[in-house]
Amino acid sequence: MKKVIAIVGPTASGKTGASIELAEKLNTEIIAMDSMQIYRYMDIGTAKPTPKEMEGILHHMLDVAEPNDTYSVAQYKQAAMTCIQAIQRKGKTPVLVGGTGLYLRALSSDMHLGDTLGDAAIRGKYETYAKEYGNKALHERLGDIDAETAERLHENDVRRVIRALEIFEITGLPLSKRKASQPQSDLDISVFGVLLERERLIERINQRVDNMFEQGLVQEVESLLHMGISPEAQAMQGIGYKEIVPYLRGDLSLESVVETIKIRTRQYAKRQMTWFRATEGIHWEAPDKIVQSMLEV
Repeated sequence: MKKVIAIVGPTASGKTGASIELAEKLNTEIIAMDSMQIYRYMDIGTAKPTPKEMEGILHHMLDVAEPNDTYSVAQYKQAAMTCIQAIQRKGKTPVLVGGTGLYLRALSSDMHLGDTLGDAAIRGKYETYAKEYGNKALHERLGDIDAETAERLHENDVRRVIRALEIFEITGLPLSKRKASQPQSDLDISVFGVLLERERLIERINQRVDNMFEQGLVQEVESLLHMGISPEAQAMQGIGYKEIVPYLRGDLSLESVVETIKIRTRQYAKRQMTWFRATEGIHWEAPDKIVQSMLEV
């Protein structure tokens, strides 16, 4: 099996810097493992690495989808596997980096993604339910049958809540129980997690959000809307985008939006850590030690 190195951890923990340092030392290429960085024109709010940060290192799986696209985990897996194989054919070790745990699971396990067919009637039923009773009631309905998935999904993420309910109704199994069964035989992924003290992580998250606004996050969202991107699009549900829409409509103050984004980003980081801690085989290291540990693999 050919080696692949993955760097995971919560948002703002320093994964990008570690991946670039490692790629420089190994003379290799990086594959993004982030469900928001796949979208074009969404750079600031996704903390996408800048050309200067990348320092000439080839990055893959950035800007591969339009903001109005619905991009599935199965699509990511197929495209990322193509990138991995191309890098390996060059005799190099691919470096995966990102905080989307489901992407890592898809690449490291045989999930049989996409094998559950959709049912328009079921989706329509739940869409009507949400309109009549509200997003919270729909989310609570999911919680009754699949508490684990409900905990992971926000009540306003209606599309994914409905999909989870749809899968349960079609298969009889909660989404959280449809887990990987067999490891893939063609990938040997060594996974390293960036371990940061909680207080330091919160500090970095708050600073990152402030920096995003200084860099023009509001203007980025405004530009997307002017391009015709729907506020309901999958991409626009990302933290840092959906919160700014009501501000642009004049419904909220900028100060309240900034604080909301900080809170939700901290909550997201906590959910990421919960996911990764439940994932077996991750080697956790402090930011100043992780690169050396990866080089020793």
